[in-house]
Amino acid sequence: MFKNILGKKKSEISTQDKAHTKLVERISKMNLTDMRAYINNKISEFEVDEDGLIEVLRKLIVKNDKTSKRYIEIDDMDSKIKKCFDLVISIASHNKITVVAVESIQEFITEYSDVITKFDKDNKQIYESKLKDSLQNAINNISDMTDFKRKMNVLGK
Repeated sequence: MFKNILGKKKSEISTQDKAHTKLVERISKMNLTDMRAYINNKISEFEVDEDGLIEVLRKLIVKNDKTSKRYIEIDDMDSKIKKCFDLVISIASHNKITVVAVESIQEFITEYSDVITKFDKDNKQIYESKLKDSLQNAINNISDMTDFKRKMNVLGK
């Protein structure tokens, strides 16, 4: 019943699934602009789904194996940092958000707290509160979806 809201477990994602493998491979090669186009459903090759949102967030959070650097660092250009923050806010407001994606957004905020604080201070921005507000809105949206599905089940539809 709540499979779409909670997201798929890793064991449910078949490694044999060619579409999923192709999506993961494509996202791994995307830059911030391409990821934003994907999230906004402007790439006709792939339709945005729960797995895609999670993969984009995973790409932003996981450190590079070779260089052990994060996707964005404190000394990166302000435009790259801003695009990354805006991408996370877009994901949080997406209608296909899942609990796994919300947990990833929480991890992103924790992982990049130093970058967020420095960016806000240097550029007189309020991304710290924007990110936290978008996270809260995502949690509220999931709660609303859960309530709606529960009511639909009571009605038997």
